[in-house]
Amino acid sequence: MADTKYIFVTGGVTSSLGKGIIAASLAKLLQARGYKVTIQKLDPYINVDPGTLNPYEHGECYVTDDGAETDLDLGHYERFLNVNTSQANNVTTGRIYQSVIEKERRGEFLGKTVQVVPHITNEIKERIQILGKSGEYDIVITEIGGTVGDIESLPYIESVRQLMWELGDNNGIVVHLTLVPYLSAAGELKTKPTQHSVKTLMESGIKADILVCRTEHDLSDDLREKLALFCNVRREAVIQSIDASTIYDVPKLMLAEGLDKVALKKLNLPEKNHPDLVKWDAFLERHKNPKHEVTIGLVGKYVELQDSYKSILEAFIHAGAENEVRVNIETVHSEYIDEATIKNKISHLDGILVAPGFGERGIEGKINTVKYAREHHIPFLGICLGMQMAVIEFARNVLGLKDANSTEMVADTPYPVIDLMEEQKEVTHKGGTMRLGAWECVLKEQSLAREIYGTATIMERHRHRYEFNDKYKEQIEAAGLKATGYNPDTKLVEIVELPGHPWFVGVQYHPEYKSTVANPHPLFVAFVEAALRHKKEKNNATLA
Repeated sequence: MADTKYIFVTGGVTSSLGKGIIAASLAKLLQARGYKVTIQKLDPYINVDPGTLNPYEHGECYVTDDGAETDLDLGHYERFLNVNTSQANNVTTGRIYQSVIEKERRGEFLGKTVQVVPHITNEIKERIQILGKSGEYDIVITEIGGTVGDIESLPYIESVRQLMWELGDNNGIVVHLTLVPYLSAAGELKTKPTQHSVKTLMESGIKADILVCRTEHDLSDDLREKLALFCNVRREAVIQSIDASTIYDVPKLMLAEGLDKVALKKLNLPEKNHPDLVKWDAFLERHKNPKHEVTIGLVGKYVELQDSYKSILEAFIHAGAENEVRVNIETVHSEYIDEATIKNKISHLDGILVAPGFGERGIEGKINTVKYAREHHIPFLGICLGMQMAVIEFARNVLGLKDANSTEMVADTPYPVIDLMEEQKEVTHKGGTMRLGAWECVLKEQSLAREIYGTATIMERHRHRYEFNDKYKEQIEAAGLKATGYNPDTKLVEIVELPGHPWFVGVQYHPEYKSTVANPHPLFVAFVEAALRHKKEKNNATLA
């Protein structure tokens, strides 16, 4: 009998149903009952990792402490569970095939013909069980990316079939997330797509143990009975997942539906305690009943797609709840900001965040935004590229280095205040070669950063190749922009601040990756607080 239990989450009918949220919600409920739970994502695309994918295609690339570039669903896992993920929590088809081919090149298969079955499926099964065999977890939840029936997902589905057989009874279950669409012309919900999806899954040798049905309308008892009968699941295992106002409602909705109870019963595990969701409920109460409201501008070049900045948006939800503030995000496309449009797009905001990104498109708009925030004393937070834009803007408009730039944008700029990191200059491969993962940062005394974090040393996650050019540090600091955080080993500047400004902070790292429901990131909490203070001061000045 296996020591660790496994739950596999598959999807049918259509993509984007929210497998990651369902997986995270179930994990949260099981964790709240006292079980040690983790979640992993198996992605069917052939990229080795999402690091080289365009955010328009795949949303943001999430980064773990150990430097893995992963699917954005791992952000949901961490935000819900408040537990760090790692390299082992996200596997792609590219990584699977890469590993198998490397083994073949080393001669590990003893001259056998390498095939999808058993070599690829064995590799997948090994990856699935790495976390389970670590001894750290009672339950491992594995989300299978894509939709049942997709060609690229077939090796994963076959691996799950084999693993379910190997694990034996009560050691593994399959949760199938599907869609029950509502046809307005007929005025009714339709179960046929779900039936076909379950049939496709069964044709691959897998029986769904639990059916989670995404729906816009409540499922009637008759409909649930019908789904149970035709999809070969127990009546109590037909779970309704109705559209929610926020993803953070989903664990409560799944609790009401009994998803965790059904899963534990099928895994032959005791229910233990009733889920302890006191802190979660308190967060939801603050989130849904704010006392104040602020509008913060998110300035970037991927603003058409919310998933491109998913972690930032969620971090604002956490920080807003902590401050009892509703944070309204106004996305501003940096490519369309210039001296003629900036006042109309920026002046009314209570705070401005200049987002991370790569490449030169929209750069001048970001620089103009930083200048406006600096000169008009609007609370400002720059993340990664946003911090670099703050340095460039200051060098140009305060130091008078007119053509100051980053060598990422202009290789021969006369004033490379942002430059390629020394260890990056010999790098030729683009995948997984940036400065990645958690790095130590020492905070200077009597700095805003030290005050916000309340500690002298922090660990934050990075994803970049370019950095503050230390050759200009003395000159820039003498003019007023202070470097208040640095890596103790490399001496790279990680944080810049502008003393005398109400709230002006640029960070080279990505604080949004470490914000969770249980632990809102202090930098976002302080930024939202500053935005509220700025709004009140504006209102008082207007009244005066």
